[in-house]
Amino acid sequence: MAAMASTNTPGDALPARRLPMPSRNPLPLSSGQESQVRELYHARVRGHCAAEIKLFAECAMGRTVTAPFKCRAQNRAMNTCMVAHATPAEQDAAREEWFATRMERAREREKREERRKEQEKFHREWWGLPIEDRDGEKGKDVVRRAERVGGFAARNDDGQLSKDRHR
Repeated sequence: MAAMASTNTPGDALPARRLPMPSRNPLPLSSGQESQVRELYHARVRGHCAAEIKLFAECAMGRTVTAPFKCRAQNRAMNTCMVAHATPAEQDAAREEWFATRMERAREREKREERRKEQEKFHREWWGLPIEDRDGEKGKDVVRRAERVGGFAARNDDGQLSKDRHR
């Protein structure tokens, strides 16, 4: 195998070949996490080439079919810049940045969950649910009940008035 490391005897002049060094962050991530790292990587590359992207966008503004022909030089400059900065080192830097900001993302998730709970509490108070019915299955059942429109409730199969149309 050519890719495998070979052993050399002391008399050989050629150095031993090795596999390339893997990423500095070899921890496997879920597909969602990998997509976040990829988005961060692409944003970093676009950040390096912002000037070239802006020139191409200005040239292509107002053009449709003719943009590839009229803006060929700007397109090549933009692509050259992006290819030059789209390196494994940049991927590693994006991954390191993702790991560095994971505590911040956890705090943001906690804030979003706290906000969701506050909104749910407000919703229950707004609709006038009694305090004992605001939490648990009983409170959810009150929320699910059908509204009475026009002041008349639906009748059951027995002919009695029913407060709940869904049962």
